[in-house]
Amino acid sequence: MRVLGTLRVHRFHYLMMLPGLVLAGMFVFYPIFAAMFYAMHDWSGFTAQKIFVGFGNFLALFQDPIFWNAFGRSIVFLLGTVPLQMAISLILAMVLNMQLLKLSTFFRTMIFLPVVTPVAVIGIVWTFLLSPFNGPVNGLLLDLGLVSQPIDFLGSTQSVMPSVIGVYVWKWLGITLIYWLAALQTVPDEVYDAARLDNCKGHRLAFYVVLPIIKPFALAILLISSVAALNVFPLIMSMTNGGPFFGSEVMEIFIYRTAFAADDGSIPQLGYAAAAGVLFGAVLLGLTALQALATRRTRMATAGSKA
Repeated sequence: MRVLGTLRVHRFHYLMMLPGLVLAGMFVFYPIFAAMFYAMHDWSGFTAQKIFVGFGNFLALFQDPIFWNAFGRSIVFLLGTVPLQMAISLILAMVLNMQLLKLSTFFRTMIFLPVVTPVAVIGIVWTFLLSPFNGPVNGLLLDLGLVSQPIDFLGSTQSVMPSVIGVYVWKWLGITLIYWLAALQTVPDEVYDAARLDNCKGHRLAFYVVLPIIKPFALAILLISSVAALNVFPLIMSMTNGGPFFGSEVMEIFIYRTAFAADDGSIPQLGYAAAAGVLFGAVLLGLTALQALATRRTRMATAGSKA
């Protein structure tokens, strides 16, 4: 009776929540449970027959070198983008946070502009810029005498990942910059005034005064950036399609190719791809849980500092 009374009192609020719950059920919860169901079956996705194999798909994945190569590339991409992105954005944030710096708003807007640009557009434009055939980047390198012949940035297995990493960092640098700027806003003005009285400037101010204060935010920013770096399907798909010779095939590209776009003419394996998606989703879920804990700790630290 108490539950019915609560529903009756808050019926308007539940009614307002209903559209969101329906959409979440259709596009979030149902795909999760469907992926778990398909992961237990040997199914191409094009036939009515589904053969239950239990954990057979997962066992096959652990013995699949292509799966581990894709997983390893995702980790390499993560390790190549996140530290670089955080370091550059932190330096820029400290510079742009200076009140005496003119045109700081303009520079913030220019750095953030790639974030709001569609990923597909970014991928197509950078594919043209990095092209070995009359690409502006190669043209500039040749004019400066830095190279003797054009570099096939996206056509070589040695250079494709560094090239995509560079484009990714350039595109998403602005969002990490905003995170750091928000963290820097928590540093009281009195701290800067006291540092100036002690003649603490430059790198000493940054390392010994500012960084210890914003340290609680660093873990949250790190985990947010890590989760984002593992969701790179649109950029790689538009730039390299996982090539050349699987040189940029990360986990998301592996799942997509296995489920829908087998290039070798073999039958797509939706169940096998679903198993890979479940494993990759478990990794993302773990990072998201760590992100939630880090965000909670950051709020507690911020509340403690204000108190």
